[in-house]
Amino acid sequence: MEYILAMTFATERGGKSNFSVSGVKPDLTPAQVNTLMDTIISKNIFSSPTGALVTKTTASVTQKEVTKIEMV
Repeated sequence: MEYILAMTFATERGGKSNFSVSGVKPDLTPAQVNTLMDTIISKNIFSSPTGALVTKTTASVTQKEVTKIEMV
């Protein structure tokens, strides 16, 4: 199983910015996600066409099952 964390932030000029992180731990807690998103906002290292990230909007973890097919 692969787990993907999707995060959405509001920007300073009313837009939204989305980030996804693949390969997160399956037991990721809401507290860890909130801390990560707060850190992303406070460090101000990402920019978007509608300005800096200013608030957390949503976050979700998606579980993805991948079945590789052997080539013969």
